Amino acid sequence: MQFQAPESLSEQIAQHIGRQIITGALRPGERIQELKVAGELDVSRGSVREALLILERRHLIRIYPRKGAVVSGMTPELVNSLYDIYLNLLEMLADRFMAQRTESDEQPLLQAIRQLCRRLSGDPAEVGEVIDGGLEVMRRCYPVVANPYLEETLENFRPAISRTYYLVLANDPGEMQVSRTYFQRIADRVEADDHAGVTEVIRAFGEHQREVALQALARDESLTVEPAS
Repeated sequence: MQFQAPESLSEQIAQHIGRQIITGALRPGERIQELKVAGELDVSRGSVREALLILERRHLIRIYPRKGAVVSGMTPELVNSLYDIYLNLLEMLADRFMAQRTESDEQPLLQAIRQLCRRLSGDPAEVGEVIDGGLEVMRRCYPVVANPYLEETLENFRPAISRTYYLVLANDPGEMQVSRTYFQRIADRVEADDHAGVTEVIRAFGEHQREVALQALARDESLTVEPAS
């Protein structure tokens, strides 16, 4: 595989491995061997090592002395901790967007939601495209809110939240329709200028995702594997 700019090589490698973790191709507890990855991707071990450090900061792997990199488990405690913070950040983003937007600012957001709803209505809907579409909805708020610290923090959460969202959608096809309903409700509340309603729907959607993810972890204990150091 050949990687191209604009991202750094280590970032591209991190994204490549990260996608495998998010989609479950690399399972919790599975080792990631630097030499093997370097050979498969035709890159240096140094670049792979830097990529693994990026993935560790994103909470997708853990790196142990003498053992190397291992895919992190998705424990109930970690899922709850993730949603506790992430939902508050999303509500902050939505609150600022509704307070600062103009009428023209709404159109890019509503367009992204309509496009996502079409993806969710596909038969079958592609999980990766749905996750990307959901993140694109969030990103349409960034220019209006204009808070680089909030934007950076939300982007740093992207890999971990994508992993749980993939778990939710992949384990229950009915969740595609549930997601579509929630996103349509968000669009309706934005168009109705219902400031409180937008944040209420976001909170309800996030709490629903949290619960479904926890149920999926309870059904498949292999996902919660946290290797000993």
